[in-house]
Amino acid sequence: MTDEVALAEAASGQDPAAGLRAARALRELAERLEALQVQNARERGWSWQEIAVFLGVSKQAVHKKHSGLLAVAGPGRARRSRRRAPADTAGGSGGSSPRADTAGGDHV
Repeated sequence: MTDEVALAEAASGQDPAAGLRAARALRELAERLEALQVQNARERGWSWQEIAVFLGVSKQAVHKKHSGLLAVAGPGRARRSRRRAPADTAGGSGGSSPRADTAGGDHV
């Protein structure tokens, strides 16, 4: 049985302890994934506003949560390139920014 299957079964099972452990594991996994992808977006020149659109939060919230973590990653890592692929919408996929005309820039 894979870890994913075991986690899904525990999360939907009748044992509250197993279900709560599974909920915690999923929350921790989601936090790691979010941090990784925020760093990925910043390294590709995305603004805090653009990242916030995809996460469904304010640019202030995403900046407050992740800006300190990016500083720990090392100087210059958060702003490698301002080049962007053609504009896309928040529902799209790929490496492009959510909107070419997104206002706000990086200032929080």
